[in-house]
Order: sequence, then C-alpha cells, then structure tokens
Amino acid sequence: MGLDDKIKNAAEDLKGKGKEAAGKATDDKGLEAEGKLDQAKAGAKKAVEDVKDALD
Repeated sequence: MGLDDKIKNAAEDLKGKGKEAAGKATDDKGLEAEGKLDQAKAGAKKAVEDVKDALD
C-alpha cells in the first residue's frame, strides 16, 4: 500500500469518525450512519490494499 493510499484511508476513517460523533451529539441518525459508512469504506480499502501488499 502506497503512502498516499494510507493517508487517504486514514483521512476517510477520521472523517467518518467525526461525522459519527457529530451525529451522536446532535441526535442525527443519518449523519451517524454516514460516518459509520465512511469508516467501513476506509476499512474495506485498507483490507484490499493489505491483500495486494501480501501478494507482492
């Protein structure tokens, strides 16, 4: 996994955590769910990149 990809995935995960926290704080279930989705996307991308790295 390239450094750029790691940074992008970490940023997407942090963005998701922020959205989730904001959603919880404002009782906005939609924003909270969106944050969890962002985190899941970042995790999936990391898993794919880890597999690619293992195959190299």
